[in-house]
Amino acid sequence: MKAVLEEIAPPAPAGQKLVRRFVFVLLVFLAALVGSLAGLLLVYSTDLPQIEQLETYCPSSSTDLYDIHGRVIGSFALQRRVVASYGDFPNPLLNALISVEDKEFYRHWGINVWRIAGAAYRDIESRGKVQGASTLTMQLARNLFLSPDRSFHRKIQEALLAIQIERRFSKEQILTLYANQIYLGHGVYGFEAASEFYFSKPAKQLTVPEAALIAGLPKSPALYSPINHPDRALHRRNLVINGMLEDGKITTQQAEQARNAPLGLKLARDPNSLGPYFVEEVRRYLENKYGTDQVHEGGLKVYTTLDMDLQRAANSAVLDALAAYERRHGWRGHLENILAEGQMLAGYQHPDRDNIDVGAYTHALVISVSPASVTLKLGHYQVTLTQADIGWTRQKLAVLLSAGDIVYVKVLALEGSKASVGFEQDSGAQGALLAIDNATGGIRAMVGGRDFELSQFNRATQALRQVGSSFKPYVYTAAIDQGARPDDPISDTPVSFQTPSGPYSPHNYDEKYEGAITLQRALAQSRNIPALKLADRLGIRTVEDYARKFGITSPLPPYLPVALGAAEMTLLEQTSAYTVFPNDGIRVVPRMITKVEDYDGRVLEENYPEVKDVISSRTARLMTAMLQGVVQHGTAIAASKMNIPLGGKTGTTNDFTDAWFVGFSPSLTSGVWIGFDEKKSLGPKETGARAALPAWVQFMSAALAGKDPGQFQPPPELPPRQSLQSLDTSDLAPAADESH
Repeated sequence: MKAVLEEIAPPAPAGQKLVRRFVFVLLVFLAALVGSLAGLLLVYSTDLPQIEQLETYCPSSSTDLYDIHGRVIGSFALQRRVVASYGDFPNPLLNALISVEDKEFYRHWGINVWRIAGAAYRDIESRGKVQGASTLTMQLARNLFLSPDRSFHRKIQEALLAIQIERRFSKEQILTLYANQIYLGHGVYGFEAASEFYFSKPAKQLTVPEAALIAGLPKSPALYSPINHPDRALHRRNLVINGMLEDGKITTQQAEQARNAPLGLKLARDPNSLGPYFVEEVRRYLENKYGTDQVHEGGLKVYTTLDMDLQRAANSAVLDALAAYERRHGWRGHLENILAEGQMLAGYQHPDRDNIDVGAYTHALVISVSPASVTLKLGHYQVTLTQADIGWTRQKLAVLLSAGDIVYVKVLALEGSKASVGFEQDSGAQGALLAIDNATGGIRAMVGGRDFELSQFNRATQALRQVGSSFKPYVYTAAIDQGARPDDPISDTPVSFQTPSGPYSPHNYDEKYEGAITLQRALAQSRNIPALKLADRLGIRTVEDYARKFGITSPLPPYLPVALGAAEMTLLEQTSAYTVFPNDGIRVVPRMITKVEDYDGRVLEENYPEVKDVISSRTARLMTAMLQGVVQHGTAIAASKMNIPLGGKTGTTNDFTDAWFVGFSPSLTSGVWIGFDEKKSLGPKETGARAALPAWVQFMSAALAGKDPGQFQPPPELPPRQSLQSLDTSDLAPAADESH
């Protein structure tokens, strides 16, 4: 039987047995390998994010603030990003990106196996971890869902996610997600934001060398920063251009021209820098109402009442007025010196180093000093000062300045690497300006101090300062509203008032007395005695009640000196209150925001003017005419040169601590305050007319230039006078017993 079987099936050769065993072992190994890989994939995929999230993915984006003309004036963001669509990215940018980051992007299915294998071999050979070889889709997966750590575990998850992304989304969708998500240095995310930041234009307008520069940044934004490392950035850009040439995306001539082009950076200014105090007020409001996360990540659109043109004029007006004040009082010295503080000249940067535009006031560093000239460093610019440039200080150049000094300058011109400046002084004097549209209550301009980078305290909205004679219009309003006339006589003679703390014997600013004068003249010349006599007759609480009607909310102590402005209030309160006069007795509540929209364009809030009746139109028109007299022939006569309808009131406090001017045209009301934060004297004769009024005139001249100024409503005709009795003993009804 055995022989028969052997004859039918002869024994297999030894070689075949060996092959069978090898195949069996190989199959077992492959099965084990597949099982292990399946197990590993199961382990690595158990905690993978759900790709479905991408269908509703909304990247963290900036909240933008717009002025009344639709121009961006500020933004809030944890990640500075402008979300764009696929059509917003030009072909040179997409071609550059694919050439340098993922040449097989349109052909692979999420991963490039051969590229990964080659990179893995090199890493194993060098005993490093897996790195490089990521496709654009893998980079997107990492940026969206995974940590940046470099490990085999993360790499496998990255590949799995990339495959899922490729199965669910088109190549255009993947590129769009990537182009909006990638980090490109200096807090900028996405190509659209990068184009606006580095070149101050939308991505659609990028040239080939500009597109190549941006496309080269994802590999290492810090290493190839064109701001901090221009040589590296230039080398990286040219590598990208070479890659585009190799891939046939550009011609040899285009590549040659692109490689020879300079970096051509035109860095965008921080949009918050024009009106930083206003932007900060808006931020506080938004965060209080919508929360920090929504404001900094939700991509809100905030439409504000600010006018960039008026804001720019306001900035210049305040800083120019402060510079004029500084020069009037001569050089005071006390410069900060970084060498004395242990710092080095090389690499030093002042906090306001980015504020380098023609017309800007900023700080510069003294690099070297010689008897004939001084060299300053102003950002990336070099400045040379001569003795003529510091003539107003009446000091010798070599005595005045030393290497390491921080000096205050006004930028006059910029050309190449050179700058021309005016030598100024910052002794600590501060200023604030606020402008409000009479018809809508919209705040058109807000200056809260000399330099936001050095002090964020807003002197327009937060500082409580004595208002001096700018309070007097409330006294006269109360009198006019209760039957007095602008042409009523009142006695400007010495007087003493009995108060609970003893006799109070006030005096006029000039220590002179004019005898019987009209209310009109008493207000125009800012006579103290008539204002006090009126307030005493009316009752100081009556005056306080009128001030409250005008929107004054700060504490007003019931003492007679309040009639002369001994009370403290904010510039916002005072400026808003004055809008009542040109508005025919109606106050429009000041506002900063007209509308807020969410990321999808849904309106979250919309604000309309809120109006309140304050005084009768008769009283408002009479007071407007009286306040016009202040400009036409009173303490603010310097404003009359504008030759348009204007009214307002100066204010000066004891010892010249605070200087005010608040005034209005038919369309716009603005107020200016000048003083020191520590409430020390500005110096002799630094009145509201001298210190504050010039800033107001400069601002209003710019704000109203080329516009129809309008006309005030004419005051009502008054009946013929029946008596010339002085208001010292008039029939104005006094309030019951009041303490002054």
